[in-house]
This record gives sequence, structure tokens and C-alpha cells, in this order.
Amino acid sequence: MKRKALYSRAARARVRPPEGGAGEHFDPADLFMEEPPLTAGAWKAVKRFVARHDRGMTVLGAVLIAVALFGFYIILNPQPRPYTQWDIENAVKYVLENTPPGPAETTVAAAIIAPSVVRVDGYLSPEHAAELAKLQKQKDAENKHRSPHRVPGKPPAAGKEEEANGEPHPDSTGSGVVIDERGNIMTNLHVINSTDRWVVTFADGSKSDATVVTVQPENDLAVIRAKKTPNEIKPAALASTRDLHPGDMVTAVGFPFGIGPSVSSGVVAGLKREFYDAESKKGKLTNLIQFDAAVNPGNSGGPLVNRDGEVVGIVTAIYNPTGQHVFAGLGFAVPIENAAKAMGENPL
Repeated sequence: MKRKALYSRAARARVRPPEGGAGEHFDPADLFMEEPPLTAGAWKAVKRFVARHDRGMTVLGAVLIAVALFGFYIILNPQPRPYTQWDIENAVKYVLENTPPGPAETTVAAAIIAPSVVRVDGYLSPEHAAELAKLQKQKDAENKHRSPHRVPGKPPAAGKEEEANGEPHPDSTGSGVVIDERGNIMTNLHVINSTDRWVVTFADGSKSDATVVTVQPENDLAVIRAKKTPNEIKPAALASTRDLHPGDMVTAVGFPFGIGPSVSSGVVAGLKREFYDAESKKGKLTNLIQFDAAVNPGNSGGPLVNRDGEVVGIVTAIYNPTGQHVFAGLGFAVPIENAAKAMGENPL
């Protein structure tokens, strides 16, 4: 059987025989010489190009190196991209969701007014104690069925008790607020009018006897002055009630039942209120702030402050239909404008 001829698939360059005469040597194998590889030809072409343009290639190489270095610098030091509105909104949302809530407004207000609040203790001479206790019983019997009540201090007692520290027990206890650096303290008239001697206790724990500066019976107010003040006394900031509205948050600080300083908070329930007070000279207190922050006997004379810790009123009375001297949801304060007049001036 006849076999098929086998041929190589490799490309072979055909070489023409020399055009010379018969005397020239001709190798038939030259007809099947392989062409040089493509890469080798390209490399030779590149070398020839570089040889012809050696200076230009030097410059080109320098440029390529500079570009490469700049690229590496950009990679290692990326420039911040401009923020979009989406970025800003998400950043704000993240902060709000991950920031712990701040202190309550009442906490801030109480902290601001705390250095200005004082306790006012009243003391009776022994000869007056028994007489006043008798009068107090008569008044309590007369007012037993009356609905409005002041916020009294601790009623005077016949006989002197002693506290745990050996000091005599006060016959009455109320609150007050420092209103200037001279040591003047605003309080209620009914806090001091049943006693002969008054001792104020400041926020730092220091104590001082006090004297009466002036009184304003029609508003149940009094100003007393400490004989000795702390080195760093802090008067309270006062604020007009012009910007006060029903529903605004208010905070009361004082010494209810002698415990304190105690903080309670609520809202303004009404303005320009009035009610009858049998123990005041006029028999009626007018232009009052009604509020629902809990106050009790001992809160009298203490400050009622707004959300910024500014004094807008002086706590003076409570209303209890049962006739009890405890808080039933209705408290009253004298506006600071009236209280300022007790000083003979109006700083507002």
C-alpha cells in the first residue's frame, strides 16, 4: 500500500539559488532555512530605534520614572474625596445614634441654682416659746377647715430640743436664696416672723447669724442679711416672668420638712393667680405663679427657677382642700419682679 508523504508544518523560508554561474557553491539545505522568531526581530528593531534616538529615550525614561514615582505617592497618600450631602447626613445620624443623652434640663437647672440656696433656721428665746406655741395651737384650730394654706416652716415648739450634734433644735425651718454678694437673702416673711434669731446655712455647709433688712408683708416676703458670708458666695441669677408661659418647665429647690436641699420639678400651671391667706396682713396674695412641682413645709422662701437655673419666683404657699399642710398638687410663688421690690429696687 502506498504511504502518504509526511511533511513538516513548520514554516520554511524558500531561498533563491544564487544568480551566479555554475561555479558558485549552492547548498540545497538553504532552501529550507527557518525564519528568525518574531520577538527576536522586534527586539532588534527596538535596539536599532534606541540606537538612533538615544537622547530622546533618556528623557523618556526619566519621564516614565517620574510618573511611576508620582503614582506610588498617590497610592501611598490618597487625597480625601469631597464630602457629599449623603456623607454629612449619615455622619450626623451616626453621632446622634451613638452619643449618650445629656443630663435632663431639671438636672442642669438644679445644679446652677444649688450654690445659691440656703437653709433658714429660726430660734425662739425660752420665754417666748411657750407663748408662741399656745398661739399656734389657736391658729391651727381656727384654720382647720380653711382650704388655702401657706407653706409654713416647722411650727415653733415650747421647750428646746437638741439635735444630734448638740445644737438646739430650730423652732422653724425654711429656705432662702442668695441674691447679691453682700449676703442678702430672699425668703418668706412667715419663715422668720415667728422667731427671734435666725441662722442661715450656705451650700458649702458654713453657717452665720442673720439680721432682717426689710420686709414686704403684702407679698409675704423678707430680706435677711448674713453677718458672715463664705469666701466664694454665688448670688442667683434672676429672670423676668415676661417670658414665662403655662406649660414651661420649672424647678423648686429647698428644705421640705428640714430635709435637703431637695429638688422637685414640674410645669407652670398658671399666672396671675390669687388666693386668700388668713395670716397675711392683706388677707390675700395676688399675681402669683401657680406650679405643680412638689413643695411642702420648709420649701417656703426657696427659689422657683426656669430651665436655665434663673430665679423666676419665691415659693410661698400651697393649696390643700383637706386642710392639711402637705402638697396636693397646687403650689404658688411670688414673681421675682415683686420680690425684687422688697429690696427697694427692680434689677429686671
